Amino acid sequence: MASSMIDSTAWVSELAIVEPGVTIGANSKVWEFSKVRAGAIIGSGVTIGMGVYIGPGVVIGRNCKIQNYALIYDPAEIGDGVFIGPGAILTNDKRPSAILSDGEIKGASDWSPSKVILGDGASLGAGSICVAPVKLGSHALVGAGAVVTHDVPPSSVVVGVPAKSR
Repeated sequence: MASSMIDSTAWVSELAIVEPGVTIGANSKVWEFSKVRAGAIIGSGVTIGMGVYIGPGVVIGRNCKIQNYALIYDPAEIGDGVFIGPGAILTNDKRPSAILSDGEIKGASDWSPSKVILGDGASLGAGSICVAPVKLGSHALVGAGAVVTHDVPPSSVVVGVPAKSR
């Protein structure tokens, strides 16, 4: 099993779960009850709040702030300086289901995860949801509670359900 590479200046709460094979950069913090899955790469200067889930292979840039109880499913890619508000969700399946058409339980090989990409400096408000596949341009702003179902251009502001330009 691969061991994690956690920089000596990073801090990880004893109550967080960091699986083997995770990389955590300098001066990053992982707070209580968060779970970081195998293969995730977290840049330097990142704060991961309490109760955050980061899926396997997720890539997070430098100097990001991920607030409490955010859920970031693989294969998300997060740029530098991104803010993810409390309770925000980055999904990975546009048409989720538990079973196949014949009623059998759906397995990992029965679907291909879709990606959410957040450009440098993007911000997600509290409780917002990005429904994959979707890309937010650099410095895009998503209002609290918005549901993003389409790409958002750089420096745009979107609000509502579904999210639309202001």
